[in-house]
Order: sequence, then structure tokens, then C-alpha cells
Amino acid sequence: MRLHVCAAFRQGRLADIKMNGQILNLFSGVSCEWLVVIVAALPVSELRGSIPLGVMMHMPFEKVFLLSVLGNILPVLPLLYLLEPVSARLRRVGFLKRFFDWLFERTRRRAELIERYELLGLMLFVAIPLPMTGAWTGCIAASLFGLNKKSSFFAVCAGVVIAAIIVSVFVLSAKGYFHNVR
Repeated sequence: MRLHVCAAFRQGRLADIKMNGQILNLFSGVSCEWLVVIVAALPVSELRGSIPLGVMMHMPFEKVFLLSVLGNILPVLPLLYLLEPVSARLRRVGFLKRFFDWLFERTRRRAELIERYELLGLMLFVAIPLPMTGAWTGCIAASLFGLNKKSSFFAVCAGVVIAAIIVSVFVLSAKGYFHNVR
């Protein structure tokens, strides 16, 4: 009998899930809903990771979609308003200066679309669900190019929704494909 993934989280029976148990143990007391929000808010995974995770945990798709979008949007305002002052202070430390120089230069190289089309480019950049695009990198680029913070917030949010739709189409298509293969 297959154990529901969400139930396995709640019961602490993580051995029933074929994923890295050490990572899962970090989140063993977290509800599946919060796990989707947390994964969506993280800079590397964003909703590219949270939507497949929620679907894999057999959560209702509408809930997965909504929680993923909200989780991905959660860090946007703090990033837009705090990235410049916080990075300016942290750049005073040698190794952090090198990190921020690398991060900003890498973002600047990848953000030609934003530089050319500004807010429309920002929305499209965030909407592309590929590695090194998304809300976090979009916020860094908006800060680098000096875009209006309020307008950037709405552009990033629109990009997040578009990315969620694209990821959902792929995830649900794959789920349907693999379901039919059995």
C-alpha cells in the first residue's frame, strides 16, 4: 500500500518517500502547504520546484498553484526595497564584496531583455521558468537597472503568474503522461 506523501510528512514516516531523508527530516514538522510556500520562496527552486512538489504530494492543484504563486511573490517586496542598502553594507566585507560583484555582474549579463524593454522585459524575464531567471533574479536586475520599485513589483508578480502557468502545463502534462504509462 502506497503511503500518501503528505501523510508521510505528518506522521514522520519519511522512509516511505523516495527522496533524500536528511533534507526531508528538516521539514518533518512542517505542513505540506507551508512546505510548498517555503520551496516557492527559495531563490533556487522558486515555483519551478514548488508546483511539482505539491503535485507529487497529491495536494489539490488549485491550492498548489495559489500557494506557489504567493510563496514566490513573498520575498519580492523585501528584495526590491532592501537589496540595495543591505548589499551596500555587506559589500564592505571582502569575501561578500566578491560575492555581490559576481552576483550582480552575472545578473547584468543575463538581463539583456530587461535592459532593452525595462518593465515588459522584467515581466518576460521572470516568466521564463528556467534556471537563473525568476523573481529573485528579476528583483536583482530591477535594482541594478534602477527600475521603479512599485512598477517592478507588479511586473515581477505578472511574470510569476505566467511562469506558474507554464510550469503547471508541463507538470500536469507530465503527470498525465506518466499516469497513462502505468
